[in-house]
Amino acid sequence: MILDLHLHSELSDDSRARVETYLKILARKREERPLDGIVVTEHRRFDFDVDYRPLEDEYGVRILRGAEVESEYGHILVYGVNADMLARFDFSDIRLPAQEVITEVARLGGIATPCHPGRANVGLCAHYESKPPLEGVVAVEALNGGSKTAENERVQGLMSEHGYFGFGGSDSHLVSFVGICATEFEDEIADEEGLVAALKEGRYRAVDFRTPGAS
Repeated sequence: MILDLHLHSELSDDSRARVETYLKILARKREERPLDGIVVTEHRRFDFDVDYRPLEDEYGVRILRGAEVESEYGHILVYGVNADMLARFDFSDIRLPAQEVITEVARLGGIATPCHPGRANVGLCAHYESKPPLEGVVAVEALNGGSKTAENERVQGLMSEHGYFGFGGSDSHLVSFVGICATEFEDEIADEEGLVAALKEGRYRAVDFRTPGAS
């Protein structure tokens, strides 16, 4: 199963993309971006009232949700968000304590994964140069569609040194970028709970669809 684990809709302050338009793009580009689903990860927020099930039914594409939060170690994607997490953390806080996020999200049933770690300032690699490694990190975003080639390549060293699993996401803020990078799972992912379990198990790989035939 192939999922784009990182994209933003008009609910994020720096995107005007509509989720339905993402799905229309994927339907048109099925041959070059064979995705089975997407995970909408809005910046600094999670709204339980948003319901994408009608769009899932109409387009036959799995739509899951997460959130992208900010910490002193850079940006972190949180999957398996629940009410307990939102009670524990203010997702709008741009200086969340990264170690607490990693530890507490796991304790509360989710997984917190540093994203675009190869980037300056907002990536984990840069922060590891001056701060101790975080404990409990399972996976990082190995392939980010919005990062430069050198930034993505930098992540390989991070993964090798610390034993992190690596996944992929487009980090799309524009509808045309949806699915350019994604994650191929060995197993079916039915819901957010299943996504969390799969990310912890490591049975997946990052895939790049920007070059025809590439993965």
